[in-house]
Amino acid sequence: MPFGINETMGQYSELFMLLAAGTYTVAFIAFAWDLAKSSKALRAVDLKAAQAGTAARVPVGAGVATGSAGGRLSGPADRAERPSSSTAKAGGAGTDGIVTAGGDMKYAAERRVPARVAVALTTLAVLIHAAGVVTRALGAGRVPWGNMYEFLTTGAFLVAAVFLLSLIRRDLRFLGTFVVGLVIIMMVAASVAFWTPVGHLVPALQSYWLVIHVSIAVLSSALFTLTFAMSALQLVQSHRQKTVAAGGTDKLGFMRLVPSALSLENLSYRINAIAFIGWTFTLMFGAIWAEKAWGRFWGWDTKEVWTFVIWVVYAGYLHARATRGWTGTRAAWLSIVGYFCVVFNFTIVNTLFNGLHSYSGL
Repeated sequence: MPFGINETMGQYSELFMLLAAGTYTVAFIAFAWDLAKSSKALRAVDLKAAQAGTAARVPVGAGVATGSAGGRLSGPADRAERPSSSTAKAGGAGTDGIVTAGGDMKYAAERRVPARVAVALTTLAVLIHAAGVVTRALGAGRVPWGNMYEFLTTGAFLVAAVFLLSLIRRDLRFLGTFVVGLVIIMMVAASVAFWTPVGHLVPALQSYWLVIHVSIAVLSSALFTLTFAMSALQLVQSHRQKTVAAGGTDKLGFMRLVPSALSLENLSYRINAIAFIGWTFTLMFGAIWAEKAWGRFWGWDTKEVWTFVIWVVYAGYLHARATRGWTGTRAAWLSIVGYFCVVFNFTIVNTLFNGLHSYSGL
């Protein structure tokens, strides 16, 4: 493709990225508005119930079933908050149609207009974002993940796309504010700190392994981003549940829209398991590509070491939770540490450490 056309496509890509970032910002505001509006409505329900002298909700800890493991939540107790029998309806709906989240995280019957608007705006942003990624690929004449700018913009696209696809099966709209917020941060970082003009790749990257190795790494990183958001929410929800169970004041009313800490932990564990498999293939295919490019499978390059460190951290997380009983906040913190390693590998290692993988384009 002639250089002029390449440059034009690159300009179109930047325009689409800018429009996508603006649309994500509006969607973020809509998600935040939904949390604030729903939280206010839930407080009004509590006040109305208190004035009527009835309990509108049952704090976490009531009806806990103690199994063989001792003290674990099970059954209906695995909920952020449960409507009382006088207010329970199909789908978990409570007074005035307001619903507190359940462990199944399925769509309820309530109509939350801001949340629906936010999802629609996120969908529009993802379509515009896809146009930006595609035009970048057309301008470069290759897959659009040859440097840090392209990796980050493509990764942000996958984070948002995976989030939207997950809404088909589970009502994860409570994650919208946090996921879209992370996507905006990724887009801003790509444009401000890592922007790179359309250009050709260095010889070592001109291989079909770029498509295989990096695409799996981008997808795995996107999944790790989702589990990071879930683990952070799990810590907040766990603290809130303990406060409410001890009779303290619930100062985080919007968290009633979020499932229980145990539900968040279980879903995060499943997604981390899938992402870990992807990261394992990333490590394996990277070694094969290294042998093709440099004649050795492993060379203790900084990037290779940190890719392995990430694998070890998430392997430890999965093993500890499955066999050693590392549940609750300890599992959440280990998942967060793993994501910090991913971020460190992408930012600090790519920009400050010299090595064979110094392809940031900066």
